Amino acid sequence: MSWLRRRLTGAPEGFAGRLAENESVAASCTSGGEPVVATSLGLWLPGEERLGWHLVSKATWDGAALTVIAAVESGAAGAAVLLTDQPPRRYPLEQPGKLPEAVQRRVTQSIVDRHRHELAGGGAWFVRRRVPGQDGTILQVRADVGADPAAVARLAEKVAARLS
Repeated sequence: MSWLRRRLTGAPEGFAGRLAENESVAASCTSGGEPVVATSLGLWLPGEERLGWHLVSKATWDGAALTVIAAVESGAAGAAVLLTDQPPRRYPLEQPGKLPEAVQRRVTQSIVDRHRHELAGGGAWFVRRRVPGQDGTILQVRADVGADPAAVARLAEKVAARLS
């Protein structure tokens, strides 16, 4: 039965994740023998749940490894979502094929626009993004280390109110 599921969804051999009903595979390869899968809804990394494209802060390909910086939602300021970046994770890819290009394309397509605001002690990126599987966009705010969190939240709330 697993062969039929792989054939119908395009999921690679050894992939243990459960794709959503409307989720399709764009590209896949392996890292350390474990599947790395780019889908319409996000990036499945070895031993992890799917990371939605809107939570990929940065992904770089150096010709041998994919380095991913994931963000986690750390709070809200009005309708804005405050994000905190996690440490970079590096995945050496065996026979990467189209995976690096698929990741770059999906991350880029999730971004509608972005602006940088400078504040005392640091700045913040304000990014409007599409969330896979949802209509519309969300405003995400990622502050620099050292930026005043209260000042970032106040500004984020004002910006979100202007956008709505």
